[in-house]
Amino acid sequence: MSRIGLVLGGGGITGAAYEIAVLMAIEMATGWDPNDADVIVGTSAGSFVAALVRGGQLSIDSLVGRSDNRSEVSEHIRSRVFQRTRPMGIARWVRHGILPGVRNPGLTLLLGSPAPFHAGGIAEWLEEQIGSDADGWPDRATVAVAYSLEQRSRVAFGTDDAPDVTLKEAVAASSALPLLFAPYEIDGVHYVDGGVASGTHADLVLGSEEPLDLVVVIAPLAATEERAGAWFHERIFDRVGRSALDEELDVIEEAWPETEVLVIRPLPAVLSAMRPNPMDPAAAVSSFIRALSSLKRDLAKSDVWAILDDHLTSAARPRPSR
Repeated sequence: MSRIGLVLGGGGITGAAYEIAVLMAIEMATGWDPNDADVIVGTSAGSFVAALVRGGQLSIDSLVGRSDNRSEVSEHIRSRVFQRTRPMGIARWVRHGILPGVRNPGLTLLLGSPAPFHAGGIAEWLEEQIGSDADGWPDRATVAVAYSLEQRSRVAFGTDDAPDVTLKEAVAASSALPLLFAPYEIDGVHYVDGGVASGTHADLVLGSEEPLDLVVVIAPLAATEERAGAWFHERIFDRVGRSALDEELDVIEEAWPETEVLVIRPLPAVLSAMRPNPMDPAAAVSSFIRALSSLKRDLAKSDVWAILDDHLTSAARPRPSR
């Protein structure tokens, strides 16, 4: 039976919808349950989806609720993700963002910035979906990646080197996108979205005790083809996402040359529903539906299906009785 790694990248609300669609499509096509993955690495929105998988709640209902009304669905997501807070923390922003940013201009300038929302709503939403599992940690290897302002480095919750936290705390920390969400504090340490370091952190699968046979990477923010009318920031995010992922895949290939890797990214037809604002709750359903429609063709491509059939359909088949 193949050993499988699953990497769920960041991508906002529409990225989460895309990842749920991909995982559901793979399960329908192969019979393989994503929760059977030996290792799951989630970043930002991907950490939320990873928690849903480990909590046995991989369903579009977990994202949009049970209403068929588009405005009600949008409000359902908005009320859970965007919980207001008083913008505070100017001193923290100066210390962890502005001063380092002056010395080394770039995204670090935004770290620690005051923001209108807090990620505690995401933690509550996860608990609403998976219950008491949100207050512990999955039995199977699961990693949620955030970025520590104090350490100025990624923190892979769920690994031996990371602090012990609950799953809902890790997901909230991993999802605290600078400027939109205030840094999420756990035991005096401030965390922001793990995507500021990389949208995928695929190299963390190397923490597996044994080499994996297949690593499936779902990367909403590493598209290789642009949608018509793509905005400038979309090109930047995808370019940075591809670059980070390519480096991570090189590391995996060097360590595990026999491991197959399958990267699944949204195509322009899907991006037209997901963009230009990945944090738009109103785009969740259309992103999910467009993704399912696209995946019907994408997964059937000979090179993709050969990998899925080799590793996942065989894993889903019942073992012969002796």
